[in-house]
Amino acid sequence: MRTALRPRAGSGGGSATAPHTPEGPISTPNIAQSRPVRRPGDRLFRGAAVGSGVFIVALISAIGLFLLLQAIPSLRANQVGFLTSGVWNTTSATDLQFGILYLLWVTVATSVLALALAMPISLGIALFLTHYAPRRLARPFAYVVDLLAAVPSIIFGLWGIKVLAPTLVPVAEWLNHNLGFIPLFAEGNVTIAGGGTVFTAGVVLAVMILPIITAVSREVFERTPREHIEGALALGATKWEMLRTTVLPFGKAGYVSAAMLGLGRALGETVALYLILSATTAVPELSFFDGGATIASKIALGAAEFNNPLTAGAYIAAGLVLFLLTFVVNALARAVVAGKKEYA
Repeated sequence: MRTALRPRAGSGGGSATAPHTPEGPISTPNIAQSRPVRRPGDRLFRGAAVGSGVFIVALISAIGLFLLLQAIPSLRANQVGFLTSGVWNTTSATDLQFGILYLLWVTVATSVLALALAMPISLGIALFLTHYAPRRLARPFAYVVDLLAAVPSIIFGLWGIKVLAPTLVPVAEWLNHNLGFIPLFAEGNVTIAGGGTVFTAGVVLAVMILPIITAVSREVFERTPREHIEGALALGATKWEMLRTTVLPFGKAGYVSAAMLGLGRALGETVALYLILSATTAVPELSFFDGGATIASKIALGAAEFNNPLTAGAYIAAGLVLFLLTFVVNALARAVVAGKKEYA
């Protein structure tokens, strides 16, 4: 038969009492008094951080609103489909005809081609610098790669059309001869021998975004926990198996983020592509070996027409599409990185 537990004598009918020590009772801390005191510096820093975040969101919203308001009158006066037409005739404000179909194609084609070329090369360079190259070689080699990001765009453009384009002509001709049955590698309206094609522009863009992707990827791969690497090697993994099972899974989210950062850089490139791409008045072919213009280079090319509000509005409408395109790319990058982090 169970007996009820009785309170100890002197406990006040079971009420809790503060424990005693030889020196005296132990004081119980007051929760209300233990709350951290928010100092003025903390409040000031918090306000500055929140204000900075609100400011950048407001600034981006203001830019988007400005582009939209400036583009609406020209879009209303447009005589052709803005998203479905490739015609661009803004010489007469009374007969505006502008569409971004081919501009959007060239913009996306050059950027995606550059990303496809730069991503594997950047991955190889980053892994070489972090896990293969000796320290005395890795540091100066990394500096050289990073310095590519400091080269002005106009230098890349001049180098691309004067030096790289003639060098790439045999490669372009070989691809056209052997893969010409695929529309992407068919001959366009500009001569391949001239070099001013989407293919040349994509290769130059790949060189331009290479240091961005490499630098970010290198920093991410260097943060791989050392115990993971040593644990894989201790279990008998080879260098490649260690990279495949520890370094790459740990850094894949950062690598994707670096690639999307490079893609955003490629989408907005202006001067280099302005110098490289050959203008064509014919209907462009959806081929890497055709000319044309990107949205950014087209806006730079039409700067002389900005004296008329309706004509300028046509270019602002194209800029609005590029503005939204970069937002879509960043949103996709965030989704991919978030998904990879959850998977990891």
